[in-house]
Amino acid sequence: MRLLCLPGDGIGPEIMAATCQVLRAACPGVTLEEADIGFAALQADGTTIPDAVRARAREVDGVVLGPVSHNAYPPVAEGGLNPSGVLRKDLALFANIRPARSHQAVPTPTGHKVDMVVVRENLEGFYADRNMHEGPGEFMPVPGVALSVRRITEANSRAIAETAYRLAAQRRGKVAVIHKANVLRLSDGLFLDTVRDVARAFPQVETEELLIDAAAAHFVRDPSRFDVVLATNMYGDILSDLASELAGGLGLAASLNHGAEHAVAQAQHGSAPDIAGQDAANPASLIGSAAMLLEHLGQPDAARRITTALDAALARPDTRTRDLGGALGTRAFADHLTQRIEATP
Repeated sequence: MRLLCLPGDGIGPEIMAATCQVLRAACPGVTLEEADIGFAALQADGTTIPDAVRARAREVDGVVLGPVSHNAYPPVAEGGLNPSGVLRKDLALFANIRPARSHQAVPTPTGHKVDMVVVRENLEGFYADRNMHEGPGEFMPVPGVALSVRRITEANSRAIAETAYRLAAQRRGKVAVIHKANVLRLSDGLFLDTVRDVARAFPQVETEELLIDAAAAHFVRDPSRFDVVLATNMYGDILSDLASELAGGLGLAASLNHGAEHAVAQAQHGSAPDIAGQDAANPASLIGSAAMLLEHLGQPDAARRITTALDAALARPDTRTRDLGGALGTRAFADHLTQRIEATP
């Protein structure tokens, strides 16, 4: 198995090094390649994601993508592409799977137990860097007027709905479908109609339809009621961050992007340039994402070794990172996980 590791910007190189260390311990047969993206690639190649990296991403078994500072990049015409958006479009990664699970020993903002998975459509909606075949999905027809186009298709709605319902059938059998069809009657209406059609093939799964604003309120009031949350791109992006914070923080938030042929592990959080180079970043999100990738690629034992080690480390203050009230830095946390994994049969 061959994985392409793309460190990215800010804390990316530090948490990628930690993730690669853990991957090698959990899956000794894995081959890890590394390539530059982000500002390092921009300086060397004039683009934040070179063509050679894009081509290699299609050839390997999977990609581990570090965080990027794309808001700080120059315009696209000057090479400032968003590597995440580019890979999602290049590799047709229609699904973004974002679990949020609280840990008994890690404090949460509300004290509620959280165990949900946000299943987010990944290629369309209002996301202008990936929702069109050619050109961006937003434009300025005249000065002082900006327009954004929201694309919703039956094909992608069906694909992400089938993903969500298959997952729910393996979990607690509940899907919450998030929408704003009372306002976006055509686009969210198409999404809802398609989801309802898919739901008929899963009679054992309970379906609940919620407006996005009501869903946000219910997330805070009682997140334990949610199992699988199905949403279009922007709604899923926002709600998954909220779910992760309610579960203990974005530093724990794993994420997997996948399509029919390719998969990319990616932490939910950003590049945190303010703490870069200080050995202060929590690598748990990217490490957990790598475990999801291994599971997706048919390596469940290796994935289990990583998640078991993460759970054990998070259970004790002295083996957590400093952002969670612990004592460990990035490197020491990776060392601790590695020792646990190597001691696991």
